[in-house]
Order: sequence, then C-alpha cells, then structure tokens
Amino acid sequence: MKKKLNKFLLMLVALLSLNSCVVLKGYEMVEINDPDMELSDMSIDRFNITFQGYREAASGGDGGKTGGGCGCN
Repeated sequence: MKKKLNKFLLMLVALLSLNSCVVLKGYEMVEINDPDMELSDMSIDRFNITFQGYREAASGGDGGKTGGGCGCN
C-alpha cells in the first residue's frame, strides 16, 4: 500500500513539474521584455505623489483634472 502511494505521489510531482515548462514564441517575448513589466522600487514615486499633494494643498492633486486647491478648476 505504501509503495503504491509513493509511486502515485512521484508520478503526480513529475506530472506537475513537466506542466510548468513552456516555450515562448517570439511575439510573446516582446510583452515580457516590456519596461512596464519590470519590478521597480516605488519609493521615489510615493515621494513625488506626497510632495505634489503638499504642493497642491489638496488631496487628489496627483492625477486627473483636479484643481490646485484654490477652487479654480
């Protein structure tokens, strides 16, 4: 019984590991090499958004069509 279970688990692990290997086509590699897909440190972006929020003197001053905090949209 134990040998059958070990054999089943071994076959299951082998099947799952073989399924994870994928060959990419040329047009699929373009999306992977896109700069927007890279991992980056977001600390500078957070600092810029915080600084702009203080400069605009209003929340929501970091995107879209928002006013400068003075009421003049």
